[in-house]
Amino acid sequence: MSGEIARYAVAEAVWAPSVHNTQPWRFVADGQQISLYADLDRGLPVADPDGREMMISCGAALFNARLALRRLGYIPETRVLPDPGQPTLVARVSWRLRAPVSEFERHLADRVQLRRTHRGAFDPEPVPGDLLAALCRSAARDGAALRIVTDDGQRAALAATVQTAERHLRLDAERVRELARWAPAPGSARRDGVPVSSYPGRAERTDPYFPCRDFSYGHGWGMQPLSTARLPRVAGAVGLLTTVADRRENWVNAGQALQRLLLTASTCGVAVALHSQPMELPWLREFVRTQLSGGAYPHLVLRIGMAVQAADSVRRGVDDVLFPSGAAAPSSN
Repeated sequence: MSGEIARYAVAEAVWAPSVHNTQPWRFVADGQQISLYADLDRGLPVADPDGREMMISCGAALFNARLALRRLGYIPETRVLPDPGQPTLVARVSWRLRAPVSEFERHLADRVQLRRTHRGAFDPEPVPGDLLAALCRSAARDGAALRIVTDDGQRAALAATVQTAERHLRLDAERVRELARWAPAPGSARRDGVPVSSYPGRAERTDPYFPCRDFSYGHGWGMQPLSTARLPRVAGAVGLLTTVADRRENWVNAGQALQRLLLTASTCGVAVALHSQPMELPWLREFVRTQLSGGAYPHLVLRIGMAVQAADSVRRGVDDVLFPSGAAAPSSN
């Protein structure tokens, strides 16, 4: 029974978002406990040398595992970074006690495998203010903050940081090669990376303009527009996901907060676009911290809006990431 519960929790956990869909996690099951490890072989040594984005990705997977246990009526007991001697051990989750699952928890769990990251512009319909407030509250539950940027000047400045970062990243040959490794060509059978069916074939300009990454690296791959109607397209509501400190536990909590708010948005029919480019350049991340996030440490730029989504996604199977206790331990180098 415990083995079946662990498999179900991991099967849900793998649907978490991760930078470039690297899926940088491994799980070890031991009775009524799952250990989540960061998989260093799936890291991004050029873009993410400190592993901050990797830990955020693992935090999102951790939230999914916790949510899966709640859907089964269990109370997850979670310890984040429980063993300083194992730096790749992100968390341990166990389940002993039970409690009724709420309707809202069921709604969140229903969206785990349906949620998609948006990579484009949004329809002009504004996101209701009460929904944005709910997303801010959801992020705060996991020790992070979603800061909605409403000032036009600050929105433009934040868009400029994404534009600047994207230009710098495209001129860095090492970064381009690293990105290309996680952007398979059309027809690929890979179960990781960013498939062609998950991003637009051409950029949609908005005012201000928040460019997405060029996963096709000049080949023109990607999805064609769902509609040819010449409707105005907008950037959407803009926010920053931040934490008060910048330690590894904050990164994990930022990932949990991210996944909670993404699922909350999805239950309301709202899409979210993620921009991590400015946070991969230390000098630009520091500018965002000091000038645009009130001194809090920024992790992602989020754009939130209404959009019809047809993006596809891929994930590795449970047997690729779940190992029994006593199996070869994940690398901790």
